[in-house]
Amino acid sequence: MTSLVRFNPSSDLRRMQREFDRLFDGFFPTRLNNEDSESAVWTPRVDLAEAEAAYLVHVDVPGMRKEDFTISYEEGVLTVSGERKQEIRHDEANYVRIERSAGRFFRSFNLPKAIDADKIEATYTDGVLDLTVPKAEETKPRRIEVR
Repeated sequence: MTSLVRFNPSSDLRRMQREFDRLFDGFFPTRLNNEDSESAVWTPRVDLAEAEAAYLVHVDVPGMRKEDFTISYEEGVLTVSGERKQEIRHDEANYVRIERSAGRFFRSFNLPKAIDADKIEATYTDGVLDLTVPKAEETKPRRIEVR
């Protein structure tokens, strides 16, 4: 007896994308155009959103401390970097699998130059680094009253 397998292109494409991501993440470490990029070895997942008053960046970086991050903004580029230490417990014998990435990482984002760089804020809670990048006053939409 044969069972019917339904074709699901969306699921198949997602599975193929994950496989390509896994393949390329394993062979090609993150490279940026700065002097520190040679030591980047992993890339945390990021969500970037635009709200009315600010850009919001959420970086998944569990197992780190707030002191482990360096955040900078220069000429329209927001850069987040840091280092997660390898955590190998010597009291446990014979690791069969190690999947948690460790080492240096870099993420850079091109943002419009019309932001208020002096008011960028960062918080780190429950393994997520949250950045709020306020837009400059002149770029915020404003309501104009008709008289």
